[in-house]
Amino acid sequence: MVIEIRPKRGGFLRPFGCGWFIREYLLGYGPEGSRKIDPERGAAQTDINFEYKEALARATARERSERIISRMVVSGIDVTEEEADIIYQRELKKVSRKFTHMRYHSFLMYFGVLKRLGWVEATGQTETSSIQGNYPQAPERAYYRITPKGIAAGDRLWSNPLFTLYPEIGASHVKKS
Repeated sequence: MVIEIRPKRGGFLRPFGCGWFIREYLLGYGPEGSRKIDPERGAAQTDINFEYKEALARATARERSERIISRMVVSGIDVTEEEADIIYQRELKKVSRKFTHMRYHSFLMYFGVLKRLGWVEATGQTETSSIQGNYPQAPERAYYRITPKGIAAGDRLWSNPLFTLYPEIGASHVKKS
């Protein structure tokens, strides 16, 4: 009997994947405690990246605190809601925001794949970016929303947009059964 140890949603080391988060965020669901947005207005890439990192940190802290609390309960210690929240807050402070191994440039490249697939599009709305105070030629912050094509794409396609865009690459990376 083969037991699948790989998590269903995020892959190894992540509670959920970037594609899933972007889709849910742009749909306005506020996944994993992130800010809810208006799906028609969309959001800037920097905001999506920030919310993704923070949601990963919250999910990681929650998993770590649940592990600690379960060990305490198994050893016979009663844990109140207040104590559980203190443990969660302590674990949240310990989570490095760089632990995901996805730097901003990688996020932009990933988002570029979503644009090439036609799953996200610019809304036409822009706003001044903070860097423009020192460098006026810098681009403004552009807002993006999910397209009907992106909504129609299922979980399997969103789980690895790069392989969806380049299916010839994916075949060489898929484990043969």
